[in-house]
Amino acid sequence: MLLAGDVGGTKTLLGLFESAPVRPRRVGVRSFATLDYDNLETMIAAFLTDAATTAAAIDTACVGAAGPVIDNAAELTAVPWRVNGRRLADALGGTRVIVLNDLQAMAYSVPVLQESEVHVLQQGTPVPGGNMALIAAGTGLGEALLHHVDGRFVPAASEGGHADFSARTEREMMLVRDLTKRYGRADVEHVVSGRGLIHIHRVLHVTPCVAGVDLDDPNAPAAISAAAFDRRCPGCAETLDLFVEAYGAQAGNLALRSVATGGVFIGGGIAPKILPALTSGAFMRAFRAKAPLEDLLASMPVNVILNAEVGLLGAAVFALGQR
Repeated sequence: MLLAGDVGGTKTLLGLFESAPVRPRRVGVRSFATLDYDNLETMIAAFLTDAATTAAAIDTACVGAAGPVIDNAAELTAVPWRVNGRRLADALGGTRVIVLNDLQAMAYSVPVLQESEVHVLQQGTPVPGGNMALIAAGTGLGEALLHHVDGRFVPAASEGGHADFSARTEREMMLVRDLTKRYGRADVEHVVSGRGLIHIHRVLHVTPCVAGVDLDDPNAPAAISAAAFDRRCPGCAETLDLFVEAYGAQAGNLALRSVATGGVFIGGGIAPKILPALTSGAFMRAFRAKAPLEDLLASMPVNVILNAEVGLLGAAVFALGQR
């Protein structure tokens, strides 16, 4: 049996998988609120108890964690957790445990995704042997590269979500000035993430929000998107427009950095929820607006991942390969 984990700033998914060629078979999955537990060890113990599975039944485990991984351990950037592979192995009775960056783990799922699990934004023309790239906005923003090496894809972690945000328009320059005052700098995650919607909302609403969105509410990003789709508030609609354009521009930046002629994949929890906005054209216009390389970007396939458990699947795929 394989144990997989996808540890995020808001929620954590744990799952059991059976070995199968290429793509492990899902046995059972449970979602947890991350901060309902003091650490991952106690969360896994609760999961295994509910699943009526003992640690002895686990052959290999892989956990994707939202933070940089050094020496098989990760300090999460959004919550006060440290995910340590050695401690987890001890808690599982000596089972081998590998900790990966969450986007690196998610990237392992990309080559095994089925057609029904993605929505095409740009068909493009994939180049055999070309690299791929993955970007995912949720509580934070993650990025990963999939290098094509000797006939297979090798995912590599990145902390590109914490790189500097580059403003392209006067509206975005206003946003950068506000973020710099608040945080000392503006990184991409300050804009392209759930809290990014809040930051954009604050700057663009020169008058009170007509929809009455409470920015202190944990559900504020979803409320902003809902108000934008319903056209209840012009400021919320403008907020979502800027967010989509910034997301598309950053996806294009990642595509150039990785020369992702094999395709670009949009993961994370936000994209499927705002799919109508992503398909309006603004996302892809910002993605391609990179003179003099517009033609190169127009040739790259771009897909939104619809599978909500893709990070967990990727961790299971990696664990399968370690057996």
